[in-house]
Parts: sequence; structure tokens; C-alpha cells
Amino acid sequence: MRRCKMAILRLIACFVLYASLGHLPSSLAVILRTTDKIVWANEFEPIELTCLIESISTNNPRIEWKKIKNGVPSYVYFQRKIAGDLEHRAELREPANILIYNATRSDTAEYRCEVAAIDDQRDFDEILISLAVRVKPVVPRCSVPEAVTVGTSTELRCLENEGFPTPLYRWFHNNEELPQDPKSSPKFVNSSYTINPDTGSLKFRRVRKEDAGEYYCQAKNDAGHAQCPSKWMEVYDVDILDIFFKSFGAVLAFIILTALIWQCLMRVCSSKKGHNENDFSWPAQNDGVDFGDADEGHFRHKSSFII
Repeated sequence: MRRCKMAILRLIACFVLYASLGHLPSSLAVILRTTDKIVWANEFEPIELTCLIESISTNNPRIEWKKIKNGVPSYVYFQRKIAGDLEHRAELREPANILIYNATRSDTAEYRCEVAAIDDQRDFDEILISLAVRVKPVVPRCSVPEAVTVGTSTELRCLENEGFPTPLYRWFHNNEELPQDPKSSPKFVNSSYTINPDTGSLKFRRVRKEDAGEYYCQAKNDAGHAQCPSKWMEVYDVDILDIFFKSFGAVLAFIILTALIWQCLMRVCSSKKGHNENDFSWPAQNDGVDFGDADEGHFRHKSSFII
């Protein structure tokens, strides 16, 4: 008998110690789990966040879902109804899963499933799930020069700012993808281009005649891809004779213009000089007056006045 009593006391002591450490039998505690704590979904597609109740004794537990974005929580399931951002776009599935009909980029956030069971010794449990909604890239904006000269440098640009995660860029020449390292392909081993898949930049250090053709860019992530319309880039040879004639023509035009300006200036100066000489004249002398010499201090009549 004593042995039985001692065994019972030990069992009770172990149970108390086990309970004090938080290890309760499943029938006395609400326990939650999820299939995925990090969930990815494509935009406009359905996604289900799982909140599985492994153990519970309470018949009608209180279930709540909260959306946590930028550290601010808000209800999306409260008092047995879908609420907040998910209203009319989701439903609760037994036992506590939440199904979003059409996920959008604004649904990217953390979601917390909370279950309260008043009849259980451990009457509350919660689980946190991170949802990231992938967004397909839109048509990128591409910049391709219409014409470049052999031996010069140029840059082609590609930009897309809607996709999530941030897309990577690929360039195509005449419908053939350009390898990121031109040295890895015998066809492009002599090319001098570099591709930055993160920024969408395609730079040519020295353009070759073979680089002429159609170019387009593709932006791609896990949700899909999009590409811009192809554009033609022409590559011209260096025309030494044309450069010579253009330079000679420019010099000749400068010389002629300088000569014309000089000739005009000379004509203006000559005209002003002639005008000044013609404007100066001695005053006319009266026929009846003799002014005489300056030293005489008087004048005399050369003819008599008739009264």
C-alpha cells in the first residue's frame, strides 16, 4: 500500500513539474501549427494561410486573425466575420485557416492566427505567418540608340519598376539572348559589351559592325516576365573622306564669312571718311565786302554804295 501511495505521489509531483514547465498533455492545452510560416503567392491568385489546431478541449474557441504591416496590427477576421483589408475577398475555412480569393500586392504582410480556449488549462496560442505576394513585371521601358559609329561606345537601357521581387534583366540581339559573359560564347567572343542584370544596362565599349540589328530587353521574376518592343540599332563605318570634305567646307565657309565682314567694315569706314570731307567748306565771300588781312583790323569797300 505504501508503495502505491508513493507511486501516486511521485506521479502527481511529475505532473505538477511537467505542467509548471509548460508541458501539458494535449487534452489540457490549445496547440497550433502551420504548414508554412513563410508563404509566397502570385498576384490575383488564391492563397490559403493555414492555422491548424492540433489539440483543444474547448468546443467553441475564439478565433481571430490579425494583419501586421509596418508594425501596426489590424483585424482581418474578428467576431466570426472577415474584416478590414480582406472583407469580401476571403473566407475562414475549418478549423481556422483563412483563404484569400485573389491576393494583391497590398496583402504582403505578416498574419497572426490567435485561438483562445477558455476550457483548456493553457487557454491561448498563436502562430505568425509571413505572406509575400509576387507581382509580375510590366512592359519595361527600353532605350536603344538609332545609330552609332564603329569604334565608339554606347549604352542601351532597360527599366521596370512594378515587379516584385525586383526583376532581373536580359537582352536579346536579333531574337537571340546575349550571354552575360560574351567570352563564354564563340559567337560573341570578340564583342566588348557588358550586361548588368540588376540595372538592365547593356554597354558597348567599342561598337562593331556586327553589333547592328534589333534589340529588346526582358524583365523577369518568379511571377512572370515582360519585354519591350524591339528597336533597330544601325552601325555606320567611319567615312574619312566625308569628314575631310565637311571640315574643309566649314573652314572655307569661315574664311568667306570673315572676308565679307571685313569688306563691309572697310566700306563703312570709307563712306564715313568721304562724308566728313564733303561736309567741310569755306564760307562764301560777299562780292561787295573785302575782309582784308587779319592784321589790318578793319575792312574797306571795294565799290561805293549807292543811296
